[in-house]
Amino acid sequence: MSKSYDVVVIGAGPAGYIAAIRAAQLGMNVACIDEWKNTDGKNAFGGTCLNAGCIPSKALLESSELYYRAQHEFKKHGITTGDVEMDIAAMQKRRVSIVRQLTGGIAGLFKANKVDGLVGHGKLLAGKQVEFTPVDGESEVIAATNVILASGSAPIELGVAPFDSEKIVDSWDALEFDAVPATLGVIGAGVIGLELGSVWARLGAKVTIIEAMDDFLFMADRDVANVAAKDFKKQGLDIKLGAKMTSAKTGKNGVTVEYVDQSGTQSFDVEKLIVAVGRRPFTDGLLAEDSGIQLDERGFIVVDDECRTRVKGVYAIGDSVRGPMLAHKASEEGVMVADLIAGELAEVNYNVIPSVIYTAPEIAWVGKTEEEVKASGRPYKTGSFPFAANGRAKALEQTSGMVKVISASDDDEILGIHIVGPMAGELISEAVLALEFSASTEDLQRTIHAHPSLAEAIHEAALAADKRALNYMNR
Repeated sequence: MSKSYDVVVIGAGPAGYIAAIRAAQLGMNVACIDEWKNTDGKNAFGGTCLNAGCIPSKALLESSELYYRAQHEFKKHGITTGDVEMDIAAMQKRRVSIVRQLTGGIAGLFKANKVDGLVGHGKLLAGKQVEFTPVDGESEVIAATNVILASGSAPIELGVAPFDSEKIVDSWDALEFDAVPATLGVIGAGVIGLELGSVWARLGAKVTIIEAMDDFLFMADRDVANVAAKDFKKQGLDIKLGAKMTSAKTGKNGVTVEYVDQSGTQSFDVEKLIVAVGRRPFTDGLLAEDSGIQLDERGFIVVDDECRTRVKGVYAIGDSVRGPMLAHKASEEGVMVADLIAGELAEVNYNVIPSVIYTAPEIAWVGKTEEEVKASGRPYKTGSFPFAANGRAKALEQTSGMVKVISASDDDEILGIHIVGPMAGELISEAVLALEFSASTEDLQRTIHAHPSLAEAIHEAALAADKRALNYMNR
């Protein structure tokens, strides 16, 4: 007799493992299937985020930023270090250690919550049956009352620049460099491209980034994007906008990149090239032809607002469905679906999902940009406050950037908060909470913020929306 579960989850990334644990906490019998294998040949839970994305990239960003600050900032603090050197092998060893701790932690959480973590490939068959093929065993069919598809995403590969894992690489291989390339090209000036470009630029690489879009960070508020662009230029990142790559040819010494911009055909040579033009839903081998699951024209699994597919009892969450490809969005969908299966009320507020880019300065936002509010026709007001006028930022020697608050003129509701500056990824949580509770600008103005703190910049930006800033000239 085949095994039977209340819930079978396929995928153990931030969407899947959270859904599995939540379902188990709600009293259900749960299995979570995942086949991720790292470069050392070992299987691990956690998906792209923990193994080859969010976590390892942040580890390298932190290491490289400390190195950069030691070179360029410590003297201002009165700290003399002499010549500073970077041990790339030690930096990478730290990254691997952090990843192993966290992925091993998921296995421990599964055990503590009595989730069966199954290592191998999962495939949805008709009738909510799942074919499970262990890494080292024969396939078996598992019956499920409910199935949650959480297969994640994979890097988009360009036909003109196929990955070779050596000179033309994806975002995973870009984390594994064992030496700093003298020259580095990055295709795509989005979140991944900027973060990876920043890592290796801080460590000494000459970095050229080409972006097909005419606007830098087109998805961010223009004021914030413009401030960030100036900072990246000062840091030495050469970002070429309106530039479409036409070819990438590998040779003995590296890669020759050709692109077209307003001036015509251009080219440059780099030792290595990172292609970071986005990600696609990963559904390879996930669905049998008669599974009944529908994919849209871009390959995403079609779901409703509560992540239900058109097959009753089958849900899909995370990067394989519509919406931003963000780990925290995926996890919240996992919680929602588990709650819904258990018969509880649940939802995800897709209007208040924060976005963060972990460069230096960090960039974070939630809600609508000024451009979006203007296009909606709703009357609005804005207030901004520079970190240059913030005492804590001065003490940190990190005064670049600003906070911008956008609110409705009619009822004072906060519509969006945008930050570029130190610890923006942490500061944005207050903004998310404000939007979740439909807070007004006055609510933020009347909320006492600790002094001195970076968060005071949010308070002052809210005051500035009504021309009441206390530590900066109102305009």
